[in-house]
Amino acid sequence: MSDNKTQPTGLAPRAFVEAIEHPVRRADGLVLLDLFAEVSGFEPVMWGPTIIGYGKYHYVYDSGREGDFLATGFSPRKSNLSIYIMPGYQDYSGILADLGKHKLGKSCLYVNKLADIDLDVLRRLIRVGLDDLHQKWPVTAG
Repeated sequence: MSDNKTQPTGLAPRAFVEAIEHPVRRADGLVLLDLFAEVSGFEPVMWGPTIIGYGKYHYVYDSGREGDFLATGFSPRKSNLSIYIMPGYQDYSGILADLGKHKLGKSCLYVNKLADIDLDVLRRLIRVGLDDLHQKWPVTAG
């Protein structure tokens, strides 16, 4: 059984994005809905109230903790777009150097708006992140 607080819900991802008040964040969210589906090959699933995930994986840590989590995805937050694409144990600095304006977290990146980044580089980053994750823990449909 998973200890994760963030679990898949029955909410509709497109309806969630279409309800975003901020016009740029809403438009960027709609682009990301399709971009992630195209690159990942998975349908979007809401994880918790604000994260849209594509694919999932089951992890088991050395500590014995295990669970399921989204393989990749994004959240159109009020202050920025949070993009969950990096498993957290690979160095993607070569790709990130070509991405455009962003900030890094441990396993996600933050973008103010899609106009600040190169979407082809984002596509490559999503694909590489999924491939790396799949080598450690198999990625399946969400």
